[in-house]
Amino acid sequence: MNYQNKMKKYFSREVIIGIITIISLFILYFGINYLKGVNLFKPSNHYYIKFDNVTDLQKSSPVYVDGFKVGVVNSIEYDYTKVGSIIAQINLDKKMKIQQGSYVELTSGLTTGASLHLRLNTYVSVYCEVGDTLNGNIKIGMMDYISGKVLPEIENMIPKIDSILTGLQYVVNHPALSQSLTYIEKTTSNLEKTTAQLNQVMRGDVPVILSNFKTISSELAAVSIELNSLDIEATYSSINKTLSDVEKLSEKLNSKDNNVGLLLNDRNLYDNLNTTIINASDLLQDIKKNPKNYVHFSIW
Repeated sequence: MNYQNKMKKYFSREVIIGIITIISLFILYFGINYLKGVNLFKPSNHYYIKFDNVTDLQKSSPVYVDGFKVGVVNSIEYDYTKVGSIIAQINLDKKMKIQQGSYVELTSGLTTGASLHLRLNTYVSVYCEVGDTLNGNIKIGMMDYISGKVLPEIENMIPKIDSILTGLQYVVNHPALSQSLTYIEKTTSNLEKTTAQLNQVMRGDVPVILSNFKTISSELAAVSIELNSLDIEATYSSINKTLSDVEKLSEKLNSKDNNVGLLLNDRNLYDNLNTTIINASDLLQDIKKNPKNYVHFSIW
């Protein structure tokens, strides 16, 4: 009975409530840090990073190396002794070593907020000491690019777009467009009729034409066979002989060693013949006019 009384004395209702409260606060603290990604039971090394801007970076933001999470941001403090200097403390896994010359890049996502990415200098084998300060760079995120580059260009394009829409509205409402559409509709209708007529011609006349073409082709084939059956060599020899005879005739006509050649090529002979013909013509005319001078009649 004395032992039970002592236990009741030391573990009163108030003491029990206090112990439960402490345990609850302890669980709440570790639970909140666990939800933030901070594992208080896992050993870690801390480093400092210097930034001039930490937009969207928050406490417990993740730290990645090649896409793998190796730590979290433990705290962010502004260095009031130097303008534009912000110091972020990160806790990394105990096994994570950082080579000298490495830096940290701050990247902002569209929906996930900011995160840190360790860019390790793999060309050296000398490592930073725990608690050293690393340089931090800011990588332009999608939203920053849109707000800094895209939005100003869109803003400059708005007046042009408004002018284009105004011109387009003027064109759409212009009577000439309606008239052009009417012409296009008529042209399309005429084209449809022409297509129908062409189909009719293709169905009616084209088979006849093809048949005639087939007949002509057959006749040409027959003619070709007949030409192949001719004695081309004999015909060619005959033509050559004829051409040779014509050439000899031409030489004789051009030569002066024969009567025909002299007649064609001797100018004097031509002039004498021409004079003789003229004199004969004059003589005949004179005989017709004065026959008595040439014919005498005597009567005994």
